[in-house]
Amino acid sequence: MTRAAVMGAGSWGTAFAKVLNDAGTEVAMWARRPEVAEAITASNQNPDYLPGVDLTGIVADSDPAAVLAGADIVVLVVPSQTLRANLTDWRDAIPAGATVLSLAKGVETGTLLRMSEVIADAGGIGFDRIAVLSGPNLSHEVAARQPAAAVIACPDTARAEQAQQACATGYFRPYTNTDVVGCEIGGASKNVIAMACGIASGMGLGTNAVASLLTRGLAETIRLGVALGANPVTLAGLAGVGDLVATCTSPLSRNRSFGYVLGSGGSMAAAQEATHGQVAEGVKSCTSIRALSQRHGVEMPLTSVVHQICHEGLSVDDAVGLLLGRRVKPE
Repeated sequence: MTRAAVMGAGSWGTAFAKVLNDAGTEVAMWARRPEVAEAITASNQNPDYLPGVDLTGIVADSDPAAVLAGADIVVLVVPSQTLRANLTDWRDAIPAGATVLSLAKGVETGTLLRMSEVIADAGGIGFDRIAVLSGPNLSHEVAARQPAAAVIACPDTARAEQAQQACATGYFRPYTNTDVVGCEIGGASKNVIAMACGIASGMGLGTNAVASLLTRGLAETIRLGVALGANPVTLAGLAGVGDLVATCTSPLSRNRSFGYVLGSGGSMAAAQEATHGQVAEGVKSCTSIRALSQRHGVEMPLTSVVHQICHEGLSVDDAVGLLLGRRVKPE
């Protein structure tokens, strides 16, 4: 039986652990807080993040070495900006032959590295062992066993297929490809675009406006992805359009919800409170993605405006003016 170590016990980590367990994979979870680990093991629930979801068959521990021991697949599902620090602590405990599957979505502040690059750098892990999973995967829907699909990308097809088999269920359908860059850029950028769509909705703008933002957001995501070597077909699929639609339109999306509060006139603090203290990755990713786009000469106006709202005090009213005031040109 395949054994998976799920490193992170937030909403998505918990939901994915359930997927793995339902697929017949042996699952151990690492939780940063001992009380969360104890609750999962003792009551078969994660009351802080997915209350009411049955986690029977899954064990948890706050000791990373205990969770990682003997793992065939190591699933990394911590916030993107904490990934390096965690890997620095865990690298010696990660089994030498294990496939490392990243569920983190973002671009590292400062280094501007994608998550697979952070894993290789901080974890000392070869790129051939690193896979990434992306797609329209809202954690509460997945935990409720509602149908969903995802893409697992890895340079080593056999490892992608290993991860695919470990999480394939009747309700969760994973596909494979080799385009790690495309999957990561799609997964990181969609969080920022979702914040823009949430801001528009919070301001009372209609479906036309949101659809326009989503579509133009996809265009700038593709521009950046192609500049970094991604296949544009990847971004037209589950890791691009699929993830973007789910994150930009669902009230279950933390990034959209964060933007909605800002668009409604709320402060950054109020937006953080509305997401119940969970990380809205787009808040930090907007800055690092903007810097990455500037490094490669790629125009990303939506990302730039979200950055200005979150970090430079730009009002949402002025932000709409900036976007609508852009010069007309061919699409």
